[in-house]
Amino acid sequence: MTTNSSASDPSAAQSSDSSAALPAEQPSTPLLSALLGENTALAVLEDRKPTVTQQTQAAYNALYSATHPLPAGLLHTLAAVVAVQHGSRALLTWHLGQVDDRALFDDLIAGTTPADPLLAALVDFVDTVSVSPALAQAPDQDALATAGADPDLVVLIGQLVAFESYLIRLVAGLTALDPTAVADRDLLPLPALARTPHSRGREGERSALTVTGRSRPTAFTREFLDWEPWVPAPAEDELTEEQIESFASKASTGNVYFRLISRTPGVTLARSTLDNAVFTSKEGLDKGERELAAAVSSKVNDCVYCASVHARKAEQRTHRAEDVDRMLAIDLTRDADWVASDVEALAAGQDERWTVLIETAARLAALVPQFDEADAGRLRALGLAELEIVDHVASTAFFGWANRLMLTLGEPHWPDTQDAA
Repeated sequence: MTTNSSASDPSAAQSSDSSAALPAEQPSTPLLSALLGENTALAVLEDRKPTVTQQTQAAYNALYSATHPLPAGLLHTLAAVVAVQHGSRALLTWHLGQVDDRALFDDLIAGTTPADPLLAALVDFVDTVSVSPALAQAPDQDALATAGADPDLVVLIGQLVAFESYLIRLVAGLTALDPTAVADRDLLPLPALARTPHSRGREGERSALTVTGRSRPTAFTREFLDWEPWVPAPAEDELTEEQIESFASKASTGNVYFRLISRTPGVTLARSTLDNAVFTSKEGLDKGERELAAAVSSKVNDCVYCASVHARKAEQRTHRAEDVDRMLAIDLTRDADWVASDVEALAAGQDERWTVLIETAARLAALVPQFDEADAGRLRALGLAELEIVDHVASTAFFGWANRLMLTLGEPHWPDTQDAA
């Protein structure tokens, strides 16, 4: 691969002042409104579950408006690459509107390796989190550290890609529910993608031991699992008040995963609040079926840890253990990037309602979301109200975020007191 000398310094690759590059037509419009227009499904979300839209905006602001080690223009460039990988013209158009110099984006899409070792390592990490999160390995984090990426920067890039993966799915789902709102929008065509993720050809990790020698689950399960990081997490007595507040609604300071992602406290606070708004609100889709959507996304992305948590919650709320376990047991065919080729297979053997719920969630969770107007029609034919369908979309979309962080920052293991057998 050739080298891009213009990207030798990642901190200077783009202007740090992204405000000058905001879309001229609606510079102050909230993000989701700018992406979706006068969308009736978005209106339902804003009216009935405003915290979801508010915290989506808050996470976006925390990523692109706060001070970070990398300038906002470079973060938008990386996000534009993710948009291409996930087939989102809407997000590609948006992010390129925030970029001052398109040369780096064009080079990355063409497969060019940046000359700067740190930027090259970060781009490799973007590829893995975006396309092949289940192929992440502990040595990937060693390579990032060797290139000069500290834990704060690693978590920032992980959050960036994972948030964009959520946002792309939320936009895709809401667009399918009201396609007329964006039918005449001027969107950029998706360029041909020549990037080859450095993880291509690996297989999903199913080794019996973690890097620290703990017993690792080798199959999907509803049993309780623990998780250990590959990236150093702050110790409990090192946490700032801002960091503690960022996940206080989700976990105690004893939770190593939340301590780790609190390295980006603004993003994590929005993420924690958004998570609760999607999954714990009383109105909308049955809570057990929201958990089912989360488990389906976790299967599509091959996240054993997330699947264990949310399949267990789905069973606890629906009391359909056999149906949940049937979905968990499906072995999806995967390509060289570990992308599932037939996600609808997860619905095999289910009744009509769960067949539609599982298939539509799986189609939305796919690397390039496949959820479309026909899927929206199938959900309406079940008798679901528009808020219930929006819940289904948001529950699935959120796990485009959650799965990617769990898979690329660490790995699951059986509780130390439990016999793995």
